[in-house]
Amino acid sequence: MRLDPAALRDAVHSVDTLFQTRAADSHAPSASYGLFTRDGLVHTGSTGEVASTAPTADTVYRIASCTKSFTATALLALRDAGSLSLDAPVTDFVPAFADVVLPTTDSPVPTVRMLLTMSAGLPTDDPWGDRQESITDAELDALLRRGLRFDSIPGTRFAYSNLGYALLGRVVSEASGRPYRDVVRETILGPLGLDSTGFEEPAEASDRVAVGHRRSGDEWLPLPFSGPGGFSSIGGLFSPVTDLSRWARWLASAFDDSPGATGDFDGILSRASRREAQQLSRSVPGPGPHASGYGFGLFVEHDPELGDIVSHSGGYPGFSAHMRWHPASGLGMVAFENATYAQVSVPVTTALHGLLHDLEAAPAPTVWPETLAARAEVEKALRGGDLPSDLVSENVDLDIPFAERRAAWRAAIESIGGLEGAANARDVEHDESTAPSHLVWHLPGRTGRLRVEIRLTPELPPRIQTLRVQAERLG
Repeated sequence: MRLDPAALRDAVHSVDTLFQTRAADSHAPSASYGLFTRDGLVHTGSTGEVASTAPTADTVYRIASCTKSFTATALLALRDAGSLSLDAPVTDFVPAFADVVLPTTDSPVPTVRMLLTMSAGLPTDDPWGDRQESITDAELDALLRRGLRFDSIPGTRFAYSNLGYALLGRVVSEASGRPYRDVVRETILGPLGLDSTGFEEPAEASDRVAVGHRRSGDEWLPLPFSGPGGFSSIGGLFSPVTDLSRWARWLASAFDDSPGATGDFDGILSRASRREAQQLSRSVPGPGPHASGYGFGLFVEHDPELGDIVSHSGGYPGFSAHMRWHPASGLGMVAFENATYAQVSVPVTTALHGLLHDLEAAPAPTVWPETLAARAEVEKALRGGDLPSDLVSENVDLDIPFAERRAAWRAAIESIGGLEGAANARDVEHDESTAPSHLVWHLPGRTGRLRVEIRLTPELPPRIQTLRVQAERLG
């Protein structure tokens, strides 16, 4: 689906207002944000100052745990090249983990897949993990040999683990034969043209590098940068809005089904593997109103009105980052603030979801041609015709005999005063579909309407396996 550019331009003022309000409330010394579509950045903005000037879309911030999506991409690329299996135990790559005593005698050794999906049994370790970035590989090995505690049996539940992604950095190094940071630079950042993104503070452009801060009373205190090390794979990258939005757009492009869209302009990772990373692989428990979980280095939530939303936050001492996009439309947003615990995810979520609702960007039902053809035949039958015998699966008559169905249809039609209009008169606004094989629609009557639902079989050609007709009276 494609968004209306004019409607989007008219709506972005709400994003600026949201961030200006946050600046007035002193959430952070500065913020930089950008809104993107499949065609690129369409709006950027900022608040506050960096080095005595207003930040721009090129101002560099730490992206913290948004780095995990780069780590996951590097792993999937190695998997696709045959260099590793996601179901291999971590001990194949990190021998020191063999000294870790597992929580039960029948616990499996955590696999690469478990680490990717935050289900290796390790406890949530924010903010401890954020302070470990600079440790060496030898120090990480020593940590493992001293032993670990587990929250759960590996492979059974979600818990956000920085240590798990530190281990994945080692997996990348061992499987590729190169240092983790070199793999990310040479196989992801370079080919994608993310020239302002890296693991070291870009000193040559210090006038456009945001310094992290923490609040102390009425003051903002600057914080030193940590250097790269054994935990860089959990959150070590620096990046500006221009680069991170390009990264998010590249990930989202895997779902672009417009004519001519391939998204494989870089050769880094196939569209299929990028879509795989953006699937809910491990559910995240919580009180949220809809299903959500973790894929590979990315969170995935399913909004019943908008469809899937993909995101990741980043929180480091002095920094907050968030990237979020709507795969069905390609609309997304990235934002940074340079303050500890600023939670820039809050305004991004509010802004993006508000825009999606305003632009009516919920995925439109996409149904098979056979589903539409079956609808037409069902409508004819409801008006007294016969359903073609080869269109209906055998279970339909076995579940409720057709004689009984037709009697119920007649009663339902009579209860709404008969059907109005021509045979194709429908209440299109209320059509619903949860899958290409499924369709719900309404036929108007004088005092109500008929709700009709069909679902087709997986055969070729598909046949009607579900056929429900229900009267809905007005008032």
